[in-house]
Amino acid sequence: MGCDRFWPPGPHSSARGERRASQPDLRRSTTAVLSVSTLGFVQARMGSSRLPGKVLAPLAGRPAVERVLERLARTPGIDGVALLTSSEPGDEPLCRVGTELGVPVVRGSHEDVLDRFQLAATRLGAETIVRVTADCPLVDPQILSDLLCLYADGPTLDYASVATGAISPHADLRRYPDGLDGEVFSAAALALAWEEASEPYEREHVTPFLWRKPERFQPGLLQAPEDMGQERWTIDHPADLAFVQAVYERLGNRQSFGYRDVLELLEREPALRRLNAAEQASSAPVR
Repeated sequence: MGCDRFWPPGPHSSARGERRASQPDLRRSTTAVLSVSTLGFVQARMGSSRLPGKVLAPLAGRPAVERVLERLARTPGIDGVALLTSSEPGDEPLCRVGTELGVPVVRGSHEDVLDRFQLAATRLGAETIVRVTADCPLVDPQILSDLLCLYADGPTLDYASVATGAISPHADLRRYPDGLDGEVFSAAALALAWEEASEPYEREHVTPFLWRKPERFQPGLLQAPEDMGQERWTIDHPADLAFVQAVYERLGNRQSFGYRDVLELLEREPALRRLNAAEQASSAPVR
């Protein structure tokens, strides 16, 4: 059976086998999704020039996108999660994953991802949005919770993000590893970006219209205890996937693990860093 452009969960939906004891109840976190205020949106697509299908790559027996959804669902302060993908036929497998998990799936434009987010925010009634991409399966629920606290504690903030290795290093900037990225912004700010953003880059990457205009959209930045931006934990190349799979092979059976557990693992097995060292050296910061 195909997947609708917007698929709300309901009692007729099926689950992928029985929910494991260690797996958060994604259905519970989304059944009342139309009445909640803070939603986590996982952005995903099957297409990738360097690693097609990476978001369905297995991580300790479960697809990467499912790992991201479950980690987002564990985040304190998030009322529900949803999967945002395109209406392209090639993204149908992602839609099936979301449906089987009981997660709302919103399908929209392939290129205009900003429009897809606006569609999801409107359909699901979000007041605050947490944005994560499906190629970051080590995203840490505690860091995202800290990000939400930073956003909530700054009543004038319109947008806040996690400082990671995706940002160029500065002398006074303490970054988390690349791959622990997350953003939070208001539905009102999203709507303004949707109405006014005109550059293809701003439409494709959702938030540049916000962070490029700090004089208009007050930003917040969550920094790490110390700079760890040299660590590369995202999935962009086959070597990155090998690294993340190795981490999940060692830590994936735990009920939950965070970035400190990964750092401790790398202290015990420093050779793991060499799995994607070449990609780390050649990667360029996004901002």
